[in-house]
Amino acid sequence: MLYNESIIALIRESEELKSQGRNDEAIKLLQSILVTEPNCLEAYEELGDNYLSSHQPEKAQKALKQALKINPRSSNAHYLMGFLLSMKEDWRHSVEELTKADEISPNHPEILRCLGWAVYNSNRRTQGISLLERSRNLSPFDPNILCDLGVCYMNSMQHEEAENVFKKALQIDPRSEQARECLAVLEAMKTGLDMAGGLDESSQHSA
Repeated sequence: MLYNESIIALIRESEELKSQGRNDEAIKLLQSILVTEPNCLEAYEELGDNYLSSHQPEKAQKALKQALKINPRSSNAHYLMGFLLSMKEDWRHSVEELTKADEISPNHPEILRCLGWAVYNSNRRTQGISLLERSRNLSPFDPNILCDLGVCYMNSMQHEEAENVFKKALQIDPRSEQARECLAVLEAMKTGLDMAGGLDESSQHSA
């Protein structure tokens, strides 16, 4: 849908505010857009994203549902909805939304990252790791992808692979607290396993 230049400028301004962490200001700006353009898809998508960032999931879900009413084939709205459902640990519906996003916009590393995480947590571990590996191949220097992949390897008791991935994330971003914390957890797990003499095969399978 085409909008006039003033609406486009306001959407860009809201994106800049969001990037600065000024979500409340971005939300007010987007709400002002919807007063004059009540069917502005991008405004509802951005509104949903800002509500997610400011930990208001119910408002985010409402905005994203409206975005999908306007355009049921919005890959961004499906992605954000899938991300929201993943936060709620509603893995089945998260996978459904993220699969739709992937079908509309295939080979998008961020969509594949979230889809892989949701698939893994819905007890399809091999497939989830495979999707995260695809995401890494598409965007090999993204610390978020690497950390998610490493956590999945760690939870699958593939400690060497997890360690390599976490260390790679720290090479890319030495300030990554997430990667540092994950490495610490991995070391604690390995120490515990060494002290206990390891886990038997059935325990590894269910981990």
